Amino acid sequence: MKRIVVIGSLNADLVIRLQRFPGPGETVAGRDFKVFCGGKGANQACGAARLGGEVSMIGQVGNDAHGDLLIENLAAAGVDVAHIFRAADVSTGVAAITIDAAGENQIVVVPGANGSFGEEQLQRSRDLIASAGIVLLQLEIPLQTVRIAARLAKAAGALVMLDPAPAQPLPEELLGSVDYLTPNESELGILTGTAAENFSRAVAAQKAGELRKRGVRKVLVKMGSQGALLVDGQQETFWRALPVSAVDTTAAGDAFNAAFAYALASGQSELDAGRFATAAAAYSVTRAGAQPSMPTRAEVESLSATPQIRREVE
Repeated sequence: MKRIVVIGSLNADLVIRLQRFPGPGETVAGRDFKVFCGGKGANQACGAARLGGEVSMIGQVGNDAHGDLLIENLAAAGVDVAHIFRAADVSTGVAAITIDAAGENQIVVVPGANGSFGEEQLQRSRDLIASAGIVLLQLEIPLQTVRIAARLAKAAGALVMLDPAPAQPLPEELLGSVDYLTPNESELGILTGTAAENFSRAVAAQKAGELRKRGVRKVLVKMGSQGALLVDGQQETFWRALPVSAVDTTAAGDAFNAAFAYALASGQSELDAGRFATAAAAYSVTRAGAQPSMPTRAEVESLSATPQIRREVE
C-alpha cells in the first residue's frame, strides 16, 4: 500500500436543508441545520482512510473549536494528523452549504486558516511529501501553495492528482506537474473557456484533450449522473454512473478522488480504480454530509461488484 498524502483545506460545513433555493433578495424557511466536518482536502483524506488507505493530511486550521472538531474527526477515521497546523490569528475555514429537496447544493466557502496556509508549512512537511506514493491536491488553499506542493511531490516521484475546485485559471507550470486532473463538467468548462456545462462525451473528450496539450498527463472528467471519462491521449475510458437515489451530492467528487487514489495506491489497475471510484461516488450521495457520506471499502465493493458497474465500462 503506497502512502497517500493529501495537501489542502479543512472546513467546518454549516449545512442547511430547504425545499428550494431562494432567489435574489428572497427569504425562505430552512428545514434543518447541522455542522459537519468538511473541506475538499479533509474530505478526500477521510475518504481514502475510511477505505483502508495509509493517509496523511497536511493543512491548517484555526485555534478554535471548529479546528478541534476537524482534527479529531480525521484522526478517528485513521488519518495521520501530525501535519495539520494551527493558525493563531484566523479562524478555521467554514463552508455554508444549502441543499434543496432534489439533493442539489449551493456552497459558499470562507477560507479562514486555509487562506494563510503557505510554503512555510510545506517546508516543515517535506519529508512526509517525499514519502508519498500519491499526492492529492485541490484549490481551496492559495494557488501558490498548490504550485509548490505539486513541484515537491513531482520531484519526490509521487503521482499527483489535482482536483481543480473551485475552478480558476491554472499556470502551465502547475499543469505540467499533474498526472491526473479531475474536473467536473462545470470546472472543465471554466478551464477551457467554454460556457456550456452539460457536455456530451465527445465534447468533454475534446476539452480534456485541450488540457492535455497544456501539459496534463491524463484528464479524468467527473460527469455527475452520466459517469466519468478518462482521456490519456491514446484511448478514452468511460465508466457509467450507478443509478442511486441521491440524498446529498455535496462530496461525491471528493469520494471519487479518494477512492480512485486508494485503488491505485493498493495496486489496482486504472480500469478497476475507475470502477471502484464510480461505486464510491454513487454510495456517497445516498448519505448526508461530506465526511459522514464517505463509504468503507466493504460498502464500495458491495456496489462495484454489481453487473451495472462491471458491464458498463467503455
